Amino acid sequence: MLLIVGMLVVVACTLGGYVAMGGKLIVLWQPFEVVIICGAALGAFVIGNPAAVLKGAGGAFKKAMSGSKYGKKNYLELLSLLYQVLKVAKTKGPLALEQHIENPGDSALFKEFPGFANNKVAMEFLCDYLRMITLGVENPHEVEALMDEELETHHHEHSHIAHAVQTMADGMPALGIVAAVLGVIKTMGSITEPPEVLGKLIGGALVGTFLGVWLSYGFLAPIASKAQSTYDAEHKYLLCIKAALLAHLNDSAPAVSIEFARKVLGEHERPSFIELEQTVSELPPVA
Repeated sequence: MLLIVGMLVVVACTLGGYVAMGGKLIVLWQPFEVVIICGAALGAFVIGNPAAVLKGAGGAFKKAMSGSKYGKKNYLELLSLLYQVLKVAKTKGPLALEQHIENPGDSALFKEFPGFANNKVAMEFLCDYLRMITLGVENPHEVEALMDEELETHHHEHSHIAHAVQTMADGMPALGIVAAVLGVIKTMGSITEPPEVLGKLIGGALVGTFLGVWLSYGFLAPIASKAQSTYDAEHKYLLCIKAALLAHLNDSAPAVSIEFARKVLGEHERPSFIELEQTVSELPPVA
């Protein structure tokens, strides 16, 4: 929603200011300039990126539109889930987790936390490492190294998509110049025309430069930045899980483990110690 509001502000301020100066909007209507700039940008995007990035580009725009879904409420839910899971592992032993992690969709424990249960990436990440714990992996350093490798790979794949969109945005001004040069070439073919005709042709050519810069810095670059920040938020969510599991492997109590996890969160989404303690104290006992 905020992205749409921002776009409307860009359009209103740019075109509104142009009209207020006495400009005529009809002059900016140059559809073939748009075809040259956007078509060439899209073609270059296809040339320069693998199929996985091309498939993920739509998801990047979708994430930019929706923004981060991780706030204080989501992290309170996550930390509460981690507390329940680690409490089971501590009191009943790691093997007691098998009934939950083998079929997480049917687990009564996970169903109590629907926000987390609907997060496929986080669910797989948590269950995979809980499964390793039930299999007897107890060395926190080995698990941490493996987690770091997986998280780095996951984050790199998503960052590559945002970087590809940013690269396309960086190329738009240059493609705008290409469109402008082609417009000037067209104008030179009409050099014998009267000044009013030449002026219209030159103005139309310069629209290419305007469009290239405007589309780049007004739309594409902010979308790439927003997508990257959303991917970073998803990465932080997994880091929170990692911190709790490593604390558990270092033989910390569940309450201490989730405090480790709480500490990795940013200022704006981190619940206070009192908020977390109160939320955990109200959790029902795990069957």
